Amino acid sequence: MTGKKAETLNQRIRAELESRILSGQWQPGFRIPYEHELMEQYGCSRMTVNKVLTALAESGMIERRRRAGSFVARQPPHLEQVALEIPDIAMAVAARGHVYGYQLLDRAYRRPRAQAEEEMALSGGEKLLAIRCLHRADGRPFALEHRLISPVCVPEVLDVDFDTTAPGSWLLQNVSWTRAQHRISAWGADEAAAALLEVKPGTACLVIDRLTWRGEQPITCVRQMFLGDAWDLVARFAPGGR
Repeated sequence: MTGKKAETLNQRIRAELESRILSGQWQPGFRIPYEHELMEQYGCSRMTVNKVLTALAESGMIERRRRAGSFVARQPPHLEQVALEIPDIAMAVAARGHVYGYQLLDRAYRRPRAQAEEEMALSGGEKLLAIRCLHRADGRPFALEHRLISPVCVPEVLDVDFDTTAPGSWLLQNVSWTRAQHRISAWGADEAAAALLEVKPGTACLVIDRLTWRGEQPITCVRQMFLGDAWDLVARFAPGGR
């Protein structure tokens, strides 16, 4: 089996096991099939299975117990809820009856900045994929996005052509996540951002900073700058979390 095919099978097995855990099909405490059972099911080597299980254990999704097997991890006894959904901007724009457009501004594979703690944590000691892009609605600028993705967590991202595919859309469709942190602020667009958004410097913008994890492993951090009149944030809730 070539390295490329082995990596693809590795990703497929991991994605399927993650899906069963995140969907609730495999509850906390559930015993994952033994290595030899997974080898038979997927027609692969013990090394491939062990690599997948090791990655799941490192992400905090499973616990490996010597001689007993691997089990879906029990989460710490605290409550955490994402008040805002992670939107697919392309779908959101289309749902509002507008024509979505996407423009890749630049893409780089770089080291994290030493003074940026969030970047250092995301990198896992390796380089990051940095993408800057512009979202449009009916041909007009809608949002400016700066995104960093961890190839340590998502190695296949380095093979994706983001010339025509928005990174946020691709991540939502291909990478499972377990929690996210949002920070929302209001900014006046600086000259560089204003030029790209085709507005005057100082124009009011809504800025969303988001960090997303899979288990304890960060996947991506993004800053999205929306024109002030282009995006609404709505969180629906009821007493008791219903």
